Amino acid sequence: MARHKVEISGVNTANIKVLSKKEMDLLFQKMKEKDPMAREDLINGNLKLVLSILKRFKSRGENLDDLFQVGCVGLVKAIDHFDLKHEVKFSTYAVPMILGEIRRYLRDNNSLRVSRSIKDLAYKAIRLKEEKYAIEGIEMTEEEVAEKLEVTPYEIMHALDALKEPISMFEPIYNDGGDTIYLCDQIEDKKASHKDFEVKLALEEALASLEEREQHILDERFIIGKTQMEIAKELSISQAQVSRLEKNAIEHLKKILK
Repeated sequence: MARHKVEISGVNTANIKVLSKKEMDLLFQKMKEKDPMAREDLINGNLKLVLSILKRFKSRGENLDDLFQVGCVGLVKAIDHFDLKHEVKFSTYAVPMILGEIRRYLRDNNSLRVSRSIKDLAYKAIRLKEEKYAIEGIEMTEEEVAEKLEVTPYEIMHALDALKEPISMFEPIYNDGGDTIYLCDQIEDKKASHKDFEVKLALEEALASLEEREQHILDERFIIGKTQMEIAKELSISQAQVSRLEKNAIEHLKKILK
């Protein structure tokens, strides 16, 4: 059966070769021995890896030729830095690097302006996460990244959130076969809620009435997103104590805000 021909950046995707693990290992060994053709064979033999990642971006209306070329840059970086001693599959190592390259391209071409300092912090965080995942196959937490970069977890979360792609207000979020519900349908009209300001003041006063440790636990749990075990370790108390303090604080807030 003839395969359907699709061209991206002049590459006929129907004719891309897929390398076996044995062929990959041999080519990496030849590349280590300075074989001039091994690197090119590795690139050509892994282009389908880039194409598989591009499927994630098809619905965004981006130019696939541009994304393919950017993805190839990530592929080349992965090939140049991969070491058989990593004891992980090349695809496991390469996918985060290709994805990272494409996402950086999309962020740098984002129409929304984000300050340079926040961008730099976000890129450093992403690079740390990618390196950890590529070498160990483990995702770093925001707390671990924050400790490495000597900032707060909140700053890391804020920086990463600032680089997220904007979503259209007319993005469909639910459809059960009848009328589609769009994002704009779920956005509250602040003008229609005249008690917002009073509620905010009441909440601030209620929080201020909590003990300092209770305030800290609520901040860590519901603002930073830490688990009770993580907070317990940080405060040198048991998880049961954290749970009790959290429950008491919430009950206290409920009574005040009734």
